[in-house]
Amino acid sequence: MARKSGNGGGEVDVDFSYFGGAESLSEGKRSPRRTLVVSPIEKDDRQSYPGPPQDPTDFLWLMTEEPHRSRRMAILKAHPEVTKLMGHEPLTKYVVLGVVSLQLFIAIQLRHSHPLSFWFLFLAYAVGGTANHNLFLAIHEITHNLAFKGVNINKALAVFANIPIGIPYSAAFKKYHIEHHKHLGEDGIDTDLPTNLELLCLNNVLGKTFFATFQIFFYALRPSFVRTQTPTRWHLINLVVQLVFDYILVRTFGIRPLLYLLFSSFFAGSLHPCAGHFIAEHYVWDGLNQETYSYYGPLNVLAYNVGYHNEHHDFPSIPWTRLPALRTLAPEFYDTIPSHPSWLMVIVNFIRDPEVGMFARVKRAGKGSRLSGQVTPSGSDRD
Repeated sequence: MARKSGNGGGEVDVDFSYFGGAESLSEGKRSPRRTLVVSPIEKDDRQSYPGPPQDPTDFLWLMTEEPHRSRRMAILKAHPEVTKLMGHEPLTKYVVLGVVSLQLFIAIQLRHSHPLSFWFLFLAYAVGGTANHNLFLAIHEITHNLAFKGVNINKALAVFANIPIGIPYSAAFKKYHIEHHKHLGEDGIDTDLPTNLELLCLNNVLGKTFFATFQIFFYALRPSFVRTQTPTRWHLINLVVQLVFDYILVRTFGIRPLLYLLFSSFFAGSLHPCAGHFIAEHYVWDGLNQETYSYYGPLNVLAYNVGYHNEHHDFPSIPWTRLPALRTLAPEFYDTIPSHPSWLMVIVNFIRDPEVGMFARVKRAGKGSRLSGQVTPSGSDRD
């Protein structure tokens, strides 16, 4: 039986017997495609959807191995000269020194400003949030031993980079992050994955808004609920250095400089354009089974090129300054992979798009027994 339905400028007769039980003309229509392909191929023409929508009640469970090892081997075979890009980057320590100095200078200058004043909050968001996000990613870079040749001096630089963040985390981050690379997507091991409780409670617009706003706390607290670590002397060094610095800062200049640094860390992992990379990197989009996405936009300048994330997971021994060269060297491998055009829009689309949410992550069953708390990714990294 036909009925009238609004359609643009007026009403038209629509026979809904043709629509298999649908109650509106928009039912079943998909969200606009969110990712793009630099070089379209037969399997992906850049416009159509590569796959159907994901079931929003569960994660995307796969039995295949993570893709980075096989692509790394293929690139090494096709371009053996890629090994020349590997090694530490001397520039990193100077960038860290500059950003740490900037944050401490601003913090001290704000010692007489009210923490809830416009300029205090503006500087904490626009400058401090960007700077501390840069330091988050400096620690990420240093975690891969890419600032110096030696292990311990890299760890020491990470502790130094941690100072303006206000809370000690560099030592714990290293172990969890190396596991993230070695066991990408493995349930109970990769602590970057949302938990079942997050899936249950945050799988709607309000929940996703809460997650995007407070995601820094999720990444800080989730690992301790999933798997605890066995502390090392570097955990203690990280803790003591941070507490001593915070104490001296407060005793000398009052509480407001420390509040500026803590506000900066919060904003760095909240609704900040740079924080879009947390969601962009490994959430599943557009019905794809792809679990890692790159972003090649201008915000990489502020973020140690972490947007080159497929490239980073393929070759974690290549420093941030040479990741663009890796993509240029092997365009046949990278330009055909869907990527994100904008970190800011990743946050917006994550919140409003029903096709993506806490469920949009690839998970694999853990292989064998769970890892122990003490992780030793290499023989030289046991302290």
